[in-house]
Amino acid sequence: MSPARHRFTRVTDRRGLRQFLAFGDRLYAGEPRHVPIPRQQIRRWWRDGVPLYLLRDATGTVVGRTTLHTDADFDAKLGRRCQLFGLTEFTEPAAQPLFDAIAAHADADRDLLFGPVALLPNQAGGVITSGHAERGFVDSAWNPPWYPTAYEAYGFVRRFEADTWICPVPAPPEPVPAEHVDPDGARIALHRGDVRHLDEQLDLLRGMLNASFAQLGYYTPISAAQLRRQTDGLAYLLDESLLLYLTRDGEPVAFVLCVPDISEFLIAVRGDLHLLNQARLLATRRRYRREAVLIVKGVLPQHQGRGYQRLLSAHLHRNLYTGGYTTLRSTYVERDNAASAAQYRRLGGRPLHGYTFYARER
Repeated sequence: MSPARHRFTRVTDRRGLRQFLAFGDRLYAGEPRHVPIPRQQIRRWWRDGVPLYLLRDATGTVVGRTTLHTDADFDAKLGRRCQLFGLTEFTEPAAQPLFDAIAAHADADRDLLFGPVALLPNQAGGVITSGHAERGFVDSAWNPPWYPTAYEAYGFVRRFEADTWICPVPAPPEPVPAEHVDPDGARIALHRGDVRHLDEQLDLLRGMLNASFAQLGYYTPISAAQLRRQTDGLAYLLDESLLLYLTRDGEPVAFVLCVPDISEFLIAVRGDLHLLNQARLLATRRRYRREAVLIVKGVLPQHQGRGYQRLLSAHLHRNLYTGGYTTLRSTYVERDNAASAAQYRRLGGRPLHGYTFYARER
């Protein structure tokens, strides 16, 4: 990066934060396939001390943005000292100067650049590598087709390649009982979301999530505080029939969480969920109960292979259909996770976007 041509500076005030947000608006102006991360979330990260940076060209125009942050749990998971970067957007000519700046400003003791993540791979981020004609959706990425080319021309290599999925919601087969007894005599019972007890249920799901995802190469445990931040505002959007979990003799063993897809609303308001827009969304929420997004699902490791995820999928399918949903999208599933992919194929689903994170040795 030539200092005479580009300046890379940290956001230190609200004016810089406004420029950080405005750059995303400008880059994706008129692009209906890109779903912005709610700007309230970005503001919260900035207030919490996540370092945000802007890249300006010789005229002072913002041409790129990113975060530069670290996470000790992710370092331990990969066994490397990782410089994470995220919320990373750039114009095509600014790709190399931005990557140069990320490499130059990485902490001296970091030996691997990894991203884009916001703030971790199990939260958000990533780059789509195919399916660019299809719109993005909440908790997923959408970027121009030249993004992967830019990363790989700079020497980044793909990590944790995956796909998002899209499935129709046809009429389901015969109903599945809400309770049954396993061959070993254990009683399996279905439970659904309840906004009155949402905090309690989310904490229950967090325990299952951390246990069932621990085997994945990118996953780091989610704390109770992180989960509260990630699900802030979920209560007024939650369709209780799309949060499901199974218990085995009263102990939780498997879960699935879907949310109504509010992507079109986020696009229309440019990700700005201020109080007035929240009220507008609440007043029109029935409009966004035709498509849903599967955020996460899992089975405790000691109970995998018993058909519990297939059972949950059957209940979810029926609830989607009964609720009037016509389409289900899923956040990314790694390509070596054949069991999850098979469940989507049974629903008549197909991969939607190729998906990856990127890493580069320093």
